[in-house]
Order: sequence, then C-alpha cells, then structure tokens
Amino acid sequence: MTPVTASTSDAPLIVIDSIAALEPAHAGAVAVTGSHGGASAARYALSVPLRGVVFNDAGGGKDRAGIAALALLDEAGVPAAAVSHLSARIGDAADTLESGRIAHVNEAAARAGMRAGQTTQEAVRRLTIPSPSMPEAVRGLAGEGQTPQEAVRRLANKGGTC
Repeated sequence: MTPVTASTSDAPLIVIDSIAALEPAHAGAVAVTGSHGGASAARYALSVPLRGVVFNDAGGGKDRAGIAALALLDEAGVPAAAVSHLSARIGDAADTLESGRIAHVNEAAARAGMRAGQTTQEAVRRLTIPSPSMPEAVRGLAGEGQTPQEAVRRLANKGGTC
C-alpha cells in the first residue's frame, strides 16, 4: 500500500504499512502502521520526529518483544500504542486504522488520553483534532458522515492520496 497522508489538524495522519517506509516529510505526523512494535520498529519511528505512532502487537512475542518499541519511544516522549493482533492484520495499516483495538499504550500515550480498549480511530483522535486545515478532499468525504480517517481509507482503496 502506498502511504496515505491526510492533515486532520496541525498533526498530519500517515497510514503506512511498514514503519520502515517513513520519510523526513512525515515529521510531525501521527503514524498508523501495520508494523510490529518491536525494538527495530522503534529505531525507524525515532528516525523521524513523530507526534505519535500506532503499531500491531504481533501477538506479544517472547518477553513482550512485539511491543518493545513502546517503552523505547516513551523514553523519547513519543506517544505510542499497539493494537491487538486479533483486531487487525499485521502489515496492513489501513486495517489497523479501520478495525484495530488498542491493547497497549506507553505512558506518553496515556497522558495524551490513549487507552487500551479504544479503537485506533478513537486513540488517534487524541493526537489529531480536526481543524480547518484539513485538505478539502478529506473534509468533503468526512462531511458525508465519515471521520477523516474513514475518508483516508476510502481514498486509499481508490488508489488516491490527499
């Protein structure tokens, strides 16, 4: 999937299957990924200053390796969360955004209002508050009873970006 970006506030939302595909242009964004939340994912997430990031817990793994990034990102003050692997397909950021249920949050994410049990969309809203700076394409779709995140998914399924 090609990364899809939408500005839903002063923090753009990037929906990206692999955290390794982050680019400097994504600085300041909230990233919803399909990636596991392991230590290697933290290194990628820290390579670009993000406002927050959502991973997949990948089933947890031995010694909670599937969510090791959360603690590492917390040390840097970056809100990070992981959805349950039972709620969203690993490697599929659009599914993480659409179907994901938060299973783990770091302290920075908790301070921002993210909680286990929230949908990814609910959690991401804690970091992105809709504003007039939202691109017209997303604002128009969201005006039809959709959240900006739903609008992004709709565009992504059509191969578009905003």
